[in-house]
Amino acid sequence: MNSVYDVQQLLKKYGVFVYLGKREYDIEMMEHELTGLFKHQLLDREIYARARSILKQELIKEQKKNSCL
Repeated sequence: MNSVYDVQQLLKKYGVFVYLGKREYDIEMMEHELTGLFKHQLLDREIYARARSILKQELIKEQKKNSCL
């Protein structure tokens, strides 16, 4: 797992499709959904940590991009 797309594919395996229309919001919602799957023990710690790390990095990039506008 190396990208937001990979995280989206992971979520799709559990029937979770996220599209809110703004990338920043999408990333935040994906993180929320990941946490829910982890709390319900559907994801192991390693996969959860990797996916969450990817989302955090992308969220920071997106926030920097939006603040420059």
